[in-house]
Amino acid sequence: MSRERKAYPKEFKVMSVELSNTRTDLSALAKELDISPALLYRWRMESSIKQGSSFPGNGKVILSAAEQELALVKKELRETQMERDILKSFYSVSTCGIANTTKPAKIRKLN
Repeated sequence: MSRERKAYPKEFKVMSVELSNTRTDLSALAKELDISPALLYRWRMESSIKQGSSFPGNGKVILSAAEQELALVKKELRETQMERDILKSFYSVSTCGIANTTKPAKIRKLN
């Protein structure tokens, strides 16, 4: 059976992170908030890395302009590499077919 994922509002996450910064025992705090300690640690890390843009909601990450451009360039690179691989395989198949047809066939005489 699959468990249903809980969705926590941004305010709850921010409050949890602020409480975790004032407490020393994070496991006890996680138990009080009825969340796993790993989730609390992940929220703390995300909050420290992204400060104002953390917890955008619905799992949609807010990217800066530089991060958006980098993601676009990476996507274009993947597509170009895929096109290259397709052309390589087509070229190798087509050259094998040409190599076999350009050789003259040997005819054996039957006695």
